[in-house]
Amino acid sequence: MSPSSAQAPNPGSGDVGNGPAVSRREFDALFEAVRTWGRWAPADRGAWNRVTAESVRRATAMVRSGTVVPMSLPWNTRPGPDNRRPALHHMTDLGDREAPEPATYKDFIAADYHGKGVTHLDALSHIAYRGHLYDGRAADEVVDAAGARFGAVSALGPLVTKGVLLDLPAVLGIRWLEPGQAVHAKDVIAAEKALDVAIGEGDAVLLRSGHARRRAELGAWDPDEASAGFHVDALPLLGERGIALLGGDGDSDVRPSPVEGVHSPVHALAVAAMGVPLLDNLDLEALSAATAEAGRYEFLLVVAPLNVPGGTGSPVSPVAVL
Repeated sequence: MSPSSAQAPNPGSGDVGNGPAVSRREFDALFEAVRTWGRWAPADRGAWNRVTAESVRRATAMVRSGTVVPMSLPWNTRPGPDNRRPALHHMTDLGDREAPEPATYKDFIAADYHGKGVTHLDALSHIAYRGHLYDGRAADEVVDAAGARFGAVSALGPLVTKGVLLDLPAVLGIRWLEPGQAVHAKDVIAAEKALDVAIGEGDAVLLRSGHARRRAELGAWDPDEASAGFHVDALPLLGERGIALLGGDGDSDVRPSPVEGVHSPVHALAVAAMGVPLLDNLDLEALSAATAEAGRYEFLLVVAPLNVPGGTGSPVSPVAVL
């Protein structure tokens, strides 16, 4: 369905808050409750083991119009409050370095991509909690200056599965969620009902908060200080549904963190406890429009990270196909 209130003119929801607060003791109990250590082989693919050949066939059968929607941000070389380590891009050949014909033009790109300016995938070696990566691997034993020997992005490979867009501004009839607003388990359930979707085994869940729209209209801010995202109470529900991937137009965590002493609690739960890789910094505005027009918020999702041995993640350009 396409919520009729999705284009309501008022920004924000009026219900802004990152709470309730969660103590470290409560968070540690939650970590133990959702962890899936020892469940899969190979372990460093984590929840991507949930995606089978049959689930891929079901996902490809969802394609109807053939509309392809990219979801990556432009390669961002401009510094700003949300891009403290800009990506690099410069030319290395301007058609004058080889034999006369044909002329060739070449360039160089690089990025310290684990930030807010580049759309990227977090592999299972990216996050440790209490000194351990997913599956209980001691981080200091498997990650060093040469890279990761467990949980590297090269172990994941490409992902083809069903994607589900939780378009919270469309559900609430607002332009965006304000930075600092938490999305709870009850909000996920309400969004499923409003959007007529059902999160299931092996699915990728993408949360749209309207981050890109707010940035375009009001300017950049520091999302490390304030951003809309999931409260930790949503993770047990997503774990019960058996998701394979979690992502959004932020980095999935509500900020400020509601958990004392843990700056990225959703990262810790998803990656280190549940083995669920994360997609950070998506641009979901075009997908929001496409799903609203199609009247359905489920689609084929394709994510193909770079094959970087030892890498803790990768820049990506995911696509949805409706």
